[in-house]
Amino acid sequence: MRELPFDSLYRHDFARVAVAVPRLRVADPAYNAEQTLLLARQAAADAVVLTVFPELGLSGYTADDLFHQDALDDAVQAALARVVAESADIDTVLVVGAPVRSQGRLFNCAVAVCRGVVLGAVPKSYLPNYREFYEKRQFAAARENLRTHVTIAGQRVPFGADLLFTASNLEGFVCHLEICEDGWVPLPPSGFAALAGATVLVNLSASNIVIGKADYRRALCTSHSARYLAAYLYSAAGHGESTTDLAWDGQALVCENGDLLAEGERFADHPQLVTADLDLRRLAADRLRTTSFADNVHDHRERLAGLRHIEVELPIPAGPVELRREIARFPYVPADPAVRNDRCAEVQHIQVEGLSTRLRATGLQRVVIGVSGGLDSTLALIVAAKTMDRLGLPRANVLAYTMPGFATSGRTRTDAHRLMDALGVTAREIDIRPSATQMLRDLNHPAADGAAQYDVTYENVQAGERTSHLFRLANQHGALVVGTGDLSELALGWCTFGVGDHMAHYSVNASVPKTLIKYLIAWSVETAQFGQAADEVLASILRTEISPELVPDTGSGTEAAAPSQSSEATVGPYELQDFHLYYLLRFGYRPSRVAYLARHAWSDRERGPWPDLIPADQRNAYDLPTIKRWLAEFLRRFVQTSQFKRSTLPNAPKVGSGGSLSPRGDWRAPSDASVAAWLDELDRNVPEA
Repeated sequence: MRELPFDSLYRHDFARVAVAVPRLRVADPAYNAEQTLLLARQAAADAVVLTVFPELGLSGYTADDLFHQDALDDAVQAALARVVAESADIDTVLVVGAPVRSQGRLFNCAVAVCRGVVLGAVPKSYLPNYREFYEKRQFAAARENLRTHVTIAGQRVPFGADLLFTASNLEGFVCHLEICEDGWVPLPPSGFAALAGATVLVNLSASNIVIGKADYRRALCTSHSARYLAAYLYSAAGHGESTTDLAWDGQALVCENGDLLAEGERFADHPQLVTADLDLRRLAADRLRTTSFADNVHDHRERLAGLRHIEVELPIPAGPVELRREIARFPYVPADPAVRNDRCAEVQHIQVEGLSTRLRATGLQRVVIGVSGGLDSTLALIVAAKTMDRLGLPRANVLAYTMPGFATSGRTRTDAHRLMDALGVTAREIDIRPSATQMLRDLNHPAADGAAQYDVTYENVQAGERTSHLFRLANQHGALVVGTGDLSELALGWCTFGVGDHMAHYSVNASVPKTLIKYLIAWSVETAQFGQAADEVLASILRTEISPELVPDTGSGTEAAAPSQSSEATVGPYELQDFHLYYLLRFGYRPSRVAYLARHAWSDRERGPWPDLIPADQRNAYDLPTIKRWLAEFLRRFVQTSQFKRSTLPNAPKVGSGGSLSPRGDWRAPSDASVAAWLDELDRNVPEA
């Protein structure tokens, strides 16, 4: 198999597909074949590997008793032969609808054609014979078929409702065909096909339009794709079908795992080609992790074992094919304001529910929290205050402490005090410098005598002193220590193990990534939850450099105006590392695919929507070498160096479907794993430019 370029979506297990709704004339197969081939050529020119046409599209669905006329049958066979012949020069798999005679019966079929070869013909399984439908008058159902093969265009081809078309050159592409009513029955054929491995489920439909039906179809197709962890392509008959008693809207849909990727124009009087790029790897990842999906396979193994696999080499272009699918820069943060506001409210409810339930269970009514003036402790303090409101307790029961150290800046210290005052919690300050200095002296560390030796010991002594004080304060006041660390820091190991910010009695941010924390705070301001004074300080905190504030910028130890130490300079931009985290944790993608997605999302600041809360001057872009550099850093930290910290995490509520890193929940991993396989794949498969 040839090596595809890094810039090809097909190299990364995407597949461009199309749903076509051509012009049509009832009982005019020659005209319909011409229109079919016209759209097929357009699809091939657009690097589409699968193009789906409506039910009985070569004859017209509304031919009624004309289906039993030999003249129409002859014309259909000639039209099919033309489509097959001309497909030899069209680089897309065509799936067309046509009546096929076999065994003295007439079957309503989906016929798959690729490069001059008929891959197979699938007869409709369920014929509607109610209300406006009378298909049993003309057609036989798939269950009435007695043969495994049929002759089409002079070729002996597989025939039956048991066919799966499996790509030999695109991993994860397995296609199943069903027709209209097949998708509406309680146990559709596509469901069994999905259990047998089909990932691309195709429905050739006619489906006349009545009020409300379009919404129902859309819901049906998206739910099909969600239930079966698959893509679902739907092409309905449109302009040109007979309107003797019915009307037709030509609805075209492409769905994937519950999402509507693309939809065409309904009631169009012109041909339509609706395309979308399917993410086959995403489907594979979800099926791999959903153990109940595999259990369902086991329960139907006898039926599934009887399905036939037809191998097909997809006409994949050799050169670059740019991905047209939208990849969100912030997978944890919806760009749409309405969706984002709902998400933020839901996250806060989950956090407050977790902390309030833990307090009820312990019988405690107070919490202790360290407040630094940074993002994480700010959100945790907000959650603590809201928890007291929910429990009907005074906010004074939140015992908040700011604990300046050797590198605490004037800005963060001031913001911490302003925030505590604005929220109405009990505010205190403990200067940890004397106790930290004493510990350094006990360790015989040069910094105790003023030397500018700012090593990891120097940093962790401060982090440890803060946490040690918080636990003893909790003992003294009968309180619970609320942890403030977030998901991003846990992924990167950016926390002090044990008696440090790694530990608490209960954590509220542990499954909330840094990028989402910023939006949760901004949402608090936007929704005016705490008043003007709080809003002003929250806005200041959002503008502050993310910093551990453990190393001063000079050896004097004097208080700086702003943080001098940057977390992102060490561990990478959080917005980029959160992107990497989502795709590694949620789907387990190989590093080269993550880098490909990151470049698509981040290389051009003008492409795709931005969350409206990000000002224009903070809309960053990253080229591929930068992405590769920080992805390598992420992999080293996530896979090899930081798991021991995550293996001993305190309890915390899971917030999002993106996952958590709790050893009791989403993530179980060895603390002594090697990252070599990940870095090797990254080096081999991601170019430097």
